[in-house]
Amino acid sequence: MRFAAIAIIAAFSLSAMGASAATQCKDAKTGKFIKCPPPAAAPAKPVQCKDAKGKFMKCAPAAPAKPVRCKDAKGKFAKCDAPGAKPTA
Repeated sequence: MRFAAIAIIAAFSLSAMGASAATQCKDAKTGKFIKCPPPAAAPAKPVQCKDAKGKFMKCAPAAPAKPVRCKDAKGKFAKCDAPGAKPTA
């Protein structure tokens, strides 16, 4: 009877402390209790696109970067490797 009462009290006290107290981490080398590391972050969900009406649709592919164009001293388009060529905005 006494053992059953102790078991009941122990079970009640563990449930009262909550789940965080029941899950403790031990250091592998020393065997001492340590602060548990935070759980791993969930993988990010891909962004979903909506149209003007609010319905989900396929996202448009990202626009490719515009190539850099250069002009020479006279204002004509030239290769950027040419002497005196400057990139245009």
